Amino acid sequence: MKLIRRKKDEELYKDSWLYILLLTTLVILIESLRDYTFVLGGVSLSYSLIPLPLVYFMVNYIVKKFDYRKAVEAIAVSGVIFVCFSAILSFAFGERLILSSISGEFCGYAISQFVNLTIYYYIINNTEAPYVLVLLNYMFSLMVYYLFYTIIYLDLVIYEDYWTAYFITITIQFVVCLIVSIFDCKIKRGHE
Repeated sequence: MKLIRRKKDEELYKDSWLYILLLTTLVILIESLRDYTFVLGGVSLSYSLIPLPLVYFMVNYIVKKFDYRKAVEAIAVSGVIFVCFSAILSFAFGERLILSSISGEFCGYAISQFVNLTIYYYIINNTEAPYVLVLLNYMFSLMVYYLFYTIIYLDLVIYEDYWTAYFITITIQFVVCLIVSIFDCKIKRGHE
């Protein structure tokens, strides 16, 4: 009996790493798309704003399918890889490595992920995980992320387009979060 249980736990452990690697890939994708922009409403926006809610969705999926500990591991691994990838990119392109920028983005990512994880874990354990609460959790986590982004790049606030870009970004991500929340609420707890 113990052998069967141990084998099942090992399979579960191996499966969780696939999702952690998927989360890490999404984080790298977002970092890669950061410099590519499109114009909407006369404001230049980064393509990375579209897949950003998927990063929070992936952590929520990991906590629902595995456990809180695996979700914390996922955040830690993806955060460290994010910092390493940023450093490698700056060296590859011959840019100066700005440690405050990388550490600030890491802090924004990690703190917003832990805010998301903590609130989400409370929602799935203490409520029936209604759609509205899950949606609000996604939006609140994104706003925490942008709060850190604003603090790091405080000089951007004086640009006249900053607040227009901020509200357009939040609106686009609200639409993405609406869709992601539908999928999130349909996921059953526990490993299949």
